[in-house]
Amino acid sequence: MKNIRKVVFIMTDTQRKDMVGCYGHPQMKTPYIDALAEEGIRFDRAYSAQPVCQPARAALFTGLYPHSTGGWTNSMGIGQDVQHIGQRLTDHGIHTAYVGKWHLDGGDYFGMGRCPDGWDAQYWYDMRTYLEELTPEERIASRDPNTIHTVGVEKSFTYGYRCTNRAIDFLEKHHAEDFFLVVSYDEPHDPYLAPEAYSEAYKEYRVPVTPAHLDNLEHKPQHQKVWAGLKRGEVKRSQERIDEATNYGKGIGHQLLFGCNTFVDEEIGRVVEAIEQYAPDALIIYTSDHGVFFGEHGLCAKGPAMYDEITNIPLIMKCKGWEQKGIVDSHPVSHIDLAPTIFDFMGVPIPKMFVGQSLKEQIGTGKRVKDHICMEFGRYEVDHDGFGGIQIVRAIFDGRYKLVINLLTSDELYDLQDDPYEVNNLIENTKYEAIRNKLHNALLEEMNRTRDPFRGYYWEDRPWRTDSAEPTWSYTGFTRQKENEEYEPRQLDYTTGLEMKEAVRSK
Repeated sequence: MKNIRKVVFIMTDTQRKDMVGCYGHPQMKTPYIDALAEEGIRFDRAYSAQPVCQPARAALFTGLYPHSTGGWTNSMGIGQDVQHIGQRLTDHGIHTAYVGKWHLDGGDYFGMGRCPDGWDAQYWYDMRTYLEELTPEERIASRDPNTIHTVGVEKSFTYGYRCTNRAIDFLEKHHAEDFFLVVSYDEPHDPYLAPEAYSEAYKEYRVPVTPAHLDNLEHKPQHQKVWAGLKRGEVKRSQERIDEATNYGKGIGHQLLFGCNTFVDEEIGRVVEAIEQYAPDALIIYTSDHGVFFGEHGLCAKGPAMYDEITNIPLIMKCKGWEQKGIVDSHPVSHIDLAPTIFDFMGVPIPKMFVGQSLKEQIGTGKRVKDHICMEFGRYEVDHDGFGGIQIVRAIFDGRYKLVINLLTSDELYDLQDDPYEVNNLIENTKYEAIRNKLHNALLEEMNRTRDPFRGYYWEDRPWRTDSAEPTWSYTGFTRQKENEEYEPRQLDYTTGLEMKEAVRSK
């Protein structure tokens, strides 16, 4: 397969897999994304590295787990020594541009309005840049979901529409160059800004109640029970609370969300049309940063949980030169794999710092290149933009079994083949001891390999792991330093002060 020197990366925000029609949900009107799947490859088991906006983006655009970037939650920016892929590709002579939500600079939700080195400043358009185009009155209207029904919304007023226009302008003017273009929509994230006609199409739609909605959280971690609002001694949520969770009371919240979901699909369609006109040989990658709970397990929004509703996201790739079309790939893959995949397709050396694996050999061949994928949660609970409780979570999934380690409370194990709604926690079931321990060992190895700052004996010494080694202060007896690469001074070995030859040393 020859190198592909033009790549368009399209991303939405808070768009779970079953909000896309081609994933088996025809009630969701997403014809343009569906068309991509018909002409390309749809990944059925693609997972976010962390189901929160900023950390998910940190993984996508640095090729590192959030725990290695400093960006553990929305209010924490990536470290100064962490290079994003825009900088790396620019240094290889590729024109890079980023249009849309960034969220990696450590500012507030909207960003700092400053283009990082590596991206084309002419096309930089984070959310603060958009807000600065508006009057104070327009800013308020742009953040209020009621605007849709009170004063109305024109397409031209929305952030998504303006992002699309800038992306089209880039394609028109720079299609003859080698390029990497990111189009990062905030939609369908609230405030769900879109013309009213879109939400009206979902006026009668209600989220179907599944076994996950009836989960009483028995044998589940304590923080999930608190998150679900279960009082001490309460073992079951009322039907009224289930109805409220699935339909936002009268259903208006979901109505707006799904309407905005269709709106952003049309904006993606406009970008794809421009690609077909100006750069038909470009590789198109579409995904979302994370999903959202609709009341499953009694939970709302997203946070410290590894259920598929917030971790299993849509991922579609399409390229004109690929012979096979309409393929469904069911092997587990991760956002952490997309950076090395992009570099591999473009013929650019994959940096040693990247911890994922290129999917190039898997695409169109059916070959599985990964035995498992890992996910994490880093710091805050529900208040992702502020201060709050801490929940450290690590998870591993092999395509059937998912092991979740909740450091401060009890753990989870699910068989997604027999229990796709993840209701039955098997962590204490001795029938699954061998499977559980195998996944656990692989997770510990991944934490060590990727320099997880939270690694230590407490991850190994779980109550259900009766064969764990005696806890020691030094734990594994070795540590992993940062790999040497061209962007910073050479790492120095602690014991000699000389340039480091290997990233691993004894404690």
